[in-house]
Amino acid sequence: MKNIVKICCIVLALSMLPAYAFGAKKTDKEQADKVAALIDAIYVQEWTKKTDKQCAAAKAAWDKLTDAQKELVEGENADPDYFGRDTGDASKDDPRNADKIGKKELLVVSFGTSFNDSRAQDIKGIEDGLQKAFPDWDVRRAFTAQIIINHIQARDGEKIDNMDQALNRAVKNGVQILVIQPTHLMHGAEYDELKAAVDKYASKFVKVVIAEPLLGEVGNDASKINADKKATAVALTAAAVKTAGFDALEAADKAKTAFVFMGHGTSHTAKVSYSQMQAQMNALGYKNVFIGTVEGEPEETACEEIIKSVAAAGYKNVVLRPLMVVAGDHANNDMAAEDDEESWFSQFKASGKFNKIDTQIEGLGRLPAIQKIYVSHTQAAVESL
Repeated sequence: MKNIVKICCIVLALSMLPAYAFGAKKTDKEQADKVAALIDAIYVQEWTKKTDKQCAAAKAAWDKLTDAQKELVEGENADPDYFGRDTGDASKDDPRNADKIGKKELLVVSFGTSFNDSRAQDIKGIEDGLQKAFPDWDVRRAFTAQIIINHIQARDGEKIDNMDQALNRAVKNGVQILVIQPTHLMHGAEYDELKAAVDKYASKFVKVVIAEPLLGEVGNDASKINADKKATAVALTAAAVKTAGFDALEAADKAKTAFVFMGHGTSHTAKVSYSQMQAQMNALGYKNVFIGTVEGEPEETACEEIIKSVAAAGYKNVVLRPLMVVAGDHANNDMAAEDDEESWFSQFKASGKFNKIDTQIEGLGRLPAIQKIYVSHTQAAVESL
């Protein structure tokens, strides 16, 4: 009897082991889960000495999956789109991380995006414009989002410096004069973090200066506007009107068409910048232009509030476009996704208040007029040295 019980226990224990313990192949889900875990491991904001190998391992494991297995990849942050989504040709981009440069460096710092076409047009567009305007300076790049850096490196094999790496590279290259041009929209949390990172390296250079972000100084008053905000408002609106097929904003107004420019939003005190941009649009007489934010901060910029405002003003057609330097994840997913009920496109459609909703997935960085603003900010920084 004891032997029978013992045998039964052994059989039960063996039955609980996974099939691959006996030499059988792992199931499709088990293979997919392994890749999901590898993706989640690099979906982090901190770089370590293991990061490069982890990025390579995740891609290698993904490449071994069948198409059916790839569709099963799901983790805390992992999904089939991490490696599978086509965002354009990464070879059109330039990581700008070469060594052996001169004593003057212009470091262009961006949050970053894993959308290849947007990165090449919006971020590289600004960098190219700066290099053309300042041929005697070596233009280099840094991203502040390690999660994005890892994504690009794992998927496309393109290595982009984070802030520490870029600043260390400048030191090793013997750079003496460092001008940093952030592509950030405003003096928000990311700009504050940038300044803190630079402060740690300031003593290693003869001179260091950080240029203004796109919209310039913030100010405390929601009605506070400046030349940078005006130039941005004019450039963005002109591009949106042209892309929508209108000769002028007034023609769009007569056609009952409103333009909604969606920014990110922030809890930082700099959120007043969005209210200032609306004030700027109003000052320009752009009555069919509305400023919103993904985060709904300030509160009046939340999607549901913008829907109310646009409908109350009598507009029946809406054009959604990002108020963002880069047309990346927020523009493609939070704004334009038709299969996501939480996207702005879906919310505007679900409201039943409008006849037509169009989206324009184009970042500010690709607009020549916006690039000129960054050039002017860099020029002011250079002259301050």
